[in-house]
Amino acid sequence: MKYGFIGCGNMGGALAKALSKTTTDILLADRAERAAQLAGELGCAHGTNAEAVACQRVFLGVKPQMMADVLWDLQSALKKEKPLLITMAAGLTIEKIEIMAGCRLPIIRIMPNTPVSVGKGVILYCHNDLVDEATLADFLNDMRFAGVLDPLDEKLIDAACAVSGCGPAFVYMFIEAMADGAVASGLPRDKALTYAAATLAGAAEMALVTKQPPQTLKDAVCSPGGSTIAGVRALEERGFRGTIIDAIIAAYKRNVELGN
Repeated sequence: MKYGFIGCGNMGGALAKALSKTTTDILLADRAERAAQLAGELGCAHGTNAEAVACQRVFLGVKPQMMADVLWDLQSALKKEKPLLITMAAGLTIEKIEIMAGCRLPIIRIMPNTPVSVGKGVILYCHNDLVDEATLADFLNDMRFAGVLDPLDEKLIDAACAVSGCGPAFVYMFIEAMADGAVASGLPRDKALTYAAATLAGAAEMALVTKQPPQTLKDAVCSPGGSTIAGVRALEERGFRGTIIDAIIAAYKRNVELGN
């Protein structure tokens, strides 16, 4: 098959869903029940890790702490089959994946986020010198329904992943907090969640489309003496921006730790 997945948990499953919009030539390998259930949803096959390695291209949906053990068990098969490996493990460089695999293979390193499952994801990528232009172009085309795919120097991936990879969790917390505030003010929960999520999506789209600095966009909403600036003041008094900055830095440092 064209694509095999070793691990189809939250991230691997999200990528499989995005990929299935282009091709169902996919084999999923994970715990039997989970792989079978997702394969049924996507209309693709499921099997073992060894069968996944026999595919042309193999997604490694394995946690960084488990990668060495998984690849150690597959070294013989990897040397024989020579598939393209697509790793999404935070902190693990291409060089380290090569060492764990026990041989040099074409490798694409990606850092995706879970919104790829709804076509609104961000996938940062880099690759080693064994990945030719035609293979890369075909891979990017196959993943086109995942969202934005952007090349990035590998040395910057840990920092970028702290924003795009970890960021959705921070955004969901913000949506929940906005909704909680609205509920406390009397709005029904379902409407509060819808309005908060839609407002975030619209504001993000406006930032992407207009390319104006966030400060400019924020200032356009803040009328003198109005309710928005009162809310901004409350956020500033409680260290909102500083807390977000600290969260990104903490996530970045953890990414680096995972690679050591």
